[in-house]
Amino acid sequence: MNQLKWSRVLVGVGVLAFLAMPLLAQEAGDLRVMSYNVRLGVVDDGANSWENRKEFLARTVQDFDPDLLGTQEAWDFQARYLLEQLPGRTYVGWPRQPDSDNTEQCALFYRNARFEEKDSGQFWLSETPDVPGSKGWDAAYLRIVTWVELRDRQRPGTRLFFFNTHLDNRGAEARLQSARMLRERLRKLEPSDAWVVTADFNCGEDSPPYRELVGAEDLTVVDSYRAAHPVREEGEGTGHGFSGDRSGPRIDWILHSAHFDTVSAAIVRTEKDGRFPSDHFPVTAVLRWRER
Repeated sequence: MNQLKWSRVLVGVGVLAFLAMPLLAQEAGDLRVMSYNVRLGVVDDGANSWENRKEFLARTVQDFDPDLLGTQEAWDFQARYLLEQLPGRTYVGWPRQPDSDNTEQCALFYRNARFEEKDSGQFWLSETPDVPGSKGWDAAYLRIVTWVELRDRQRPGTRLFFFNTHLDNRGAEARLQSARMLRERLRKLEPSDAWVVTADFNCGEDSPPYRELVGAEDLTVVDSYRAAHPVREEGEGTGHGFSGDRSGPRIDWILHSAHFDTVSAAIVRTEKDGRFPSDHFPVTAVLRWRER
């Protein structure tokens, strides 16, 4: 893949003092993954504005204590705040709109003590993915995929790719074509390469983009939540507009390759006094390397 690279911020190795949420049958080598649309911090959301909820949001992430965290809608100052609150992580992310005051990105965070970074980059979801700032199809906004190649020190013989993205909220064709592009990028990896995708897909399980990814015949794509919860139920919605409403579709997913089994997956519905850390519920998954 041809990718564009920039310098990024690193943070020194540290150890979180927070205990992880208890999960059934979790083992030491399991991989804890979280995807979180943090809601852009430059809009006036009144009582739900960034300054009023950032500590709550950080605590929600700390409570799960992810090895891999993908955030959507984070502006640079939000990503850097999270970095400060997540000791021992490295942050990888660049604006989707280069040379602009708009610094919205799809930031990645990974645990330094566990992973060694080998490569990283970003591409645009458009007909010209390697052209910075290119917008594709009927998308309302620029859309990107940020990725990092890691070596898991607990599994040094396998390359692990971590992708994070946010599909367009308006363009149905853009969402479909973006899903196809992502699938093709995943398909071109080596069969021995493991991968994880976090995203706000802005569509649910009955949508063409979901079928394009999870239903693809040429690539095994596991939806971690559905693997852990095979029967669909009411109240699985993840985008709620600070209301806590669960009736909508599950638009935030953690996908993974066949190199893992899903140990558990959850929609985290943290609230306090009727307030929520973001306008999306974060989603989590605990993955276990499969012996191959």
